[in-house]
Amino acid sequence: MARTTADPLQRYKAKRNFAVTPEPAEGGRQNEQARQFVVQKHWASRLHYDLRLELDGAMKSWAVPKGPSYDRHMRRMAVHVEDHPISYNSFEGTIPPKQYGAGKVQIWDKGTWTPVGDPHEGYRKGDLKFELHGHKLHGRWVLVRIKSKDGKDNTWLLIKERDGYERPSAEFSVVDEFPDSVAALPMPEPEAAPGPAPASAPARRAARGHARGMPEGAVRAELPHKLAPPLATLVDAPPGQPGDWVYEIKFDGYRMLARVDAEGVRLITRNGHDWSSRMPHLVKAIARMKLKPCWLDGEIVVLKEGGKTDFQALQNAFDSSRTQDIEYFLFDLPYYDGHDLRAVPLLERREQLRTLLAEAPAGIRLSESFDAQPRDMLASACQMGLEGIIGKRKQSGYASRRTGDWIKLKCNRRQEFVIGGYTDPKGSRVGIGALLLGVHDANGELVYAGKVGTGFDDRMLLDIHKQLQKIGIDQRPFKDRTEDERHARWVKPQLVAEVAYSEWTAGGHIRHGVFHALRSDKPAKAVVREKAVHLPEAVAPPPVAHTLPAKLKVTNPERVIDPKSGVTKIELVRFYGLIAPLMMEHLRGRPVSFVRAPNGVDGELFFQKHLEKGGMEGVRQLDPAIWPGHEPMIEVATPEGLVSAAQMNVIEFHTWNAVKTATAKPDRMTFDLDPGEGVPWSAMQQAAEVVRVFLGELGLESFCKTSGGKGLHVVVPLRKHYGWDPVKDFSEAIVQHLARTLPKMFVAKSGPRNRVGRIFIDYLRNGFGATTICAWSARARPGLGVSVPVSWGEVQSLTSGAQWTVQNIHTRLDKGNEPWKGYAKAAQGLAGAMKRLGFKA
Repeated sequence: MARTTADPLQRYKAKRNFAVTPEPAEGGRQNEQARQFVVQKHWASRLHYDLRLELDGAMKSWAVPKGPSYDRHMRRMAVHVEDHPISYNSFEGTIPPKQYGAGKVQIWDKGTWTPVGDPHEGYRKGDLKFELHGHKLHGRWVLVRIKSKDGKDNTWLLIKERDGYERPSAEFSVVDEFPDSVAALPMPEPEAAPGPAPASAPARRAARGHARGMPEGAVRAELPHKLAPPLATLVDAPPGQPGDWVYEIKFDGYRMLARVDAEGVRLITRNGHDWSSRMPHLVKAIARMKLKPCWLDGEIVVLKEGGKTDFQALQNAFDSSRTQDIEYFLFDLPYYDGHDLRAVPLLERREQLRTLLAEAPAGIRLSESFDAQPRDMLASACQMGLEGIIGKRKQSGYASRRTGDWIKLKCNRRQEFVIGGYTDPKGSRVGIGALLLGVHDANGELVYAGKVGTGFDDRMLLDIHKQLQKIGIDQRPFKDRTEDERHARWVKPQLVAEVAYSEWTAGGHIRHGVFHALRSDKPAKAVVREKAVHLPEAVAPPPVAHTLPAKLKVTNPERVIDPKSGVTKIELVRFYGLIAPLMMEHLRGRPVSFVRAPNGVDGELFFQKHLEKGGMEGVRQLDPAIWPGHEPMIEVATPEGLVSAAQMNVIEFHTWNAVKTATAKPDRMTFDLDPGEGVPWSAMQQAAEVVRVFLGELGLESFCKTSGGKGLHVVVPLRKHYGWDPVKDFSEAIVQHLARTLPKMFVAKSGPRNRVGRIFIDYLRNGFGATTICAWSARARPGLGVSVPVSWGEVQSLTSGAQWTVQNIHTRLDKGNEPWKGYAKAAQGLAGAMKRLGFKA
């Protein structure tokens, strides 16, 4: 594998017709100092994840069928494919049919990667080690080339290496926990790995048991050498559920971390620079506290009268080396006394910090939080002339990246910009006329964002001019033109200015800019246009949003329950955790029965209609009056019921055709199309269409779903007018009519002999107490097929009733229940249909 080629994109271009596909033909600026990576979730003929690493002006690419895993024992196959252009990193959309790679493409993760050793040598030898700094993927990984049976050298393995991010697959699956796109999120900043790999869950519990004074969630860990702080997301309004948040004043200062160990105290900026020598009074103050080894997080400020922070005074203090007035407000404690506290909820970390600061010396303060209405607090902050407020979710962890668990609400619009040039002064003005500003786009290129010429005094103008003269260049650093390039002087895009402004124009420029300060604490390469996002009213998940409840203990997680597919128990439990939001729409309020398989799908199966001793979390008993003389029926009341049932070896969930509040009158009629021996799949597709058309002639709208097994289900939503017997008898009349009309296609009698070469339409599902497999339920059969709602337009393209399985269900999640979008409003009466068929109830 050569390091460079005449055109590394030759194979990429040859496979695509760019007049048809929206994929980029080329483009993107390389950056050897901050190489990009992207993982694109690709729904092609099979779902897979495309890992791309920037190297030598292109994206080296591997197709990873199962996606990455944080378990270092899970070696994921990665097929090396053609190089892609760097501009492909921002591609998200759909590749049209009949084009190479046709299907949906989603930006599943993105960020930067750092090679471990020489990346060219590692790539050539087939042993490429690297660190990932993304939204979802972090820490050390390795790509290893292996010899395949066919002699090709394009087969590699993607393996997680041992570090603090490593997680057993039985506890965590990153592709299941975080299925969504990150395209709208800014590029994450690099972070340090959190020390040694955590122990197993039992070991962590044991470690916590010996951690006196440490809150639940603290894990024994050595103090990491480096640490990156969490960053807040700008939002357009306070989130809903105010009781879930606390708020702090947004300081106008420098973010600062403090590391305390046996060698003393060090003050570290968010970029990892040591500023200890610049603030010796704070170093001494922290040392006097005699803290145990720890990391502290906070902000350094200079206070003026009224308690407001003065950023210009802070800068002047550093310029004059008179820093004794700088104070340190602390607000978080991610590590303390040999324990990693990052998984501990924020409120508990703050209480631990409050205890440590109870007798703190002058200059060291706790940043107080307020459990108040955010709109009132923001209004007060703005009236006081403060910059704004910071909101933090009470249960949030300490994540070294920008998250929605820490948010900022500003009193005015202000952000950082990269200085790419300036204009000369006019008249009596000194130094510079205006600064030419830019931000980085999704490809890392600097785009022009307007200029700022106010907010300076003469001293600032001269000082900034002096700094700019040292970094002058001849060529424009922006990828696009500025307003008046004849009078522009270009500089290396290294300096960062904080600027207030009134608004962004449609052309992407700021209006009424006012210079605030130069920011030496933020890297120029990380500056992007900051867009306020809107948090949903509902409570957002915590930073590690598990599909499985934390208290759920899965026994024998690695036991194989289906030898054909190799699916393990933990994979089935995680499947139900993943599809729970979709499946609950079909389960909610209905009596349900379970099919349990304690010994897997090849063992004996047990049908369960009642709750056994001990119960299951999220599964409840129903009123005994539903079925007098029988034990109480059950319902899956919450999503937790699905995973707790799966933990108890439940594979199938079957539901009634009625809801618990009206069990005497069914709200749907179901027809189960069950093929006999020798019936081809094409005949099944034709039969489903015939049933739909006939029901339509009766004036009934119907919906279809796969059975997860051999057949299809046709479902008719009903108004709750008739009892069980009339509905069952009418469904039988429909089936009898079809069997008489098309005897070579349909049969109304069950039994293998009766349906050889024909399709039995099972109407018995419509009797009292009868059940049908629930949509999104797996089937206790080899392959673990899944019953999935489909549109009538999709039926002719289906390949089988078990087209989707527990293993490939990801390929269907983006459509979810959309094919049944109109189901809830389609409930209909049967009187007209009965009359048309000549049926008397």
